[in-house]
Amino acid sequence: MDLQIKGKKAIMAGGSAGMGRATAERLAEAGADLVITARREERLLNAAKEISEQYGTSVTPVVADSSKEEGRQALFKACPDPDILAITIKPPAPNGDFLKVTPEMWRDSVETALIAPIEIMRHYIPGMKERGFGRIVNIATFSAKNPMIWRLMSGPARSALINYTASVSREVAQYGVCINNILPGMFATEGASELLLTYADAFGLEPKEDVAMNHFLENNKIPAGFVADAADMAPMAALLCSPLSRFIVGQNIVIDGGQHHSLF
Repeated sequence: MDLQIKGKKAIMAGGSAGMGRATAERLAEAGADLVITARREERLLNAAKEISEQYGTSVTPVVADSSKEEGRQALFKACPDPDILAITIKPPAPNGDFLKVTPEMWRDSVETALIAPIEIMRHYIPGMKERGFGRIVNIATFSAKNPMIWRLMSGPARSALINYTASVSREVAQYGVCINNILPGMFATEGASELLLTYADAFGLEPKEDVAMNHFLENNKIPAGFVADAADMAPMAALLCSPLSRFIVGQNIVIDGGQHHSLF
């Protein structure tokens, strides 16, 4: 399928690994010129080089933490006028006892998972409106719709984010700017591996990734029968970044192998 984005400028915030990198690869494969950001410089530079060499497109790495104002400013300077904006963030560590969640933990969650994406979108939406085209995709989490006690630091802030984007998307759609969210379930990524170790700690399990994964699967059945790879999500993200998605506005698309028990 031709996504019709060859030559368009695309940002993948959080594009050095996992779902961000998988999405960046699909955008590069379709011919977009990329700017990818991440905090870990070495991994980011390697990702940019590998994607550029594999797909023959321009990939500009920007070492930046988008949860910080200086990180966002570095991104804005590197790419002032993107056609496409995709955003993912490092997931917060699982919490154990909800009574031990502190105000500082909430502030950090909100700064990272809510304010940072909003500020990036708020910066770029006016230019997209003026040019008559824009695609914005937030790669969030299915715990934004499916409350999970051990994801308190992740779900509520992202619930607020999808509320925000649902409202704003309907204001800007008439200008050719479409905003949507993807809500992934459990995926086998490097970030998920790190998350599982903190999950084990939060639940008093043996500090091993396989122990935590087995515990998770026993308590969170996935009807598809497996934990997905980032590549299982990326095609949907790329589609939402294309002109082909012009009638998809303000949606929250759950990709979780059937784990989320809801009609909508």
